[in-house]
Amino acid sequence: MPKNMICLWYDKDAEQAARFYAGVFPDSAVQAVQRAPSDYPSGTKGDVLTVEFTVFGIPCIGLNGGTAFKHSEAFSFQIATEDQEETDRYWNAIVGNGGQESQCGWCKDRWGISWQITPRVLTEAMAAGGDEAKRAFEAMMLMKKIDVAAIKAARRG
Repeated sequence: MPKNMICLWYDKDAEQAARFYAGVFPDSAVQAVQRAPSDYPSGTKGDVLTVEFTVFGIPCIGLNGGTAFKHSEAFSFQIATEDQEETDRYWNAIVGNGGQESQCGWCKDRWGISWQITPRVLTEAMAAGGDEAKRAFEAMMLMKKIDVAAIKAARRG
């Protein structure tokens, strides 16, 4: 187990979420599933308690903690994409698996985890500053999933 990892709270589907992430994102895998060794107040022997997994190499642990806490946009995974094809692949996998679209490259998966699917061309435009950044920013503000061609066009003016 890594010395530091992200802990994500799930109602009861940590294993399902981890396996979904492992199937969608490279350098992602499920390492371990810990089950309850006996019955406990909110569950039974054999229930999945925690799942150790990675998302793009980032160590995580999913905790099946029940309904006490919900995810928010205060935490998100930001995925830098190289082109429209990669952007579409991740966006469509998340939204198409019961997730939901949001604005400016953000979406949520079916478990409520927020994702920023961010093409590098957008990040580069913002880093350029000046009118180029302004045009790219204004174009992004009108989008849900980021349109790489539209960002490139905005950068050019």
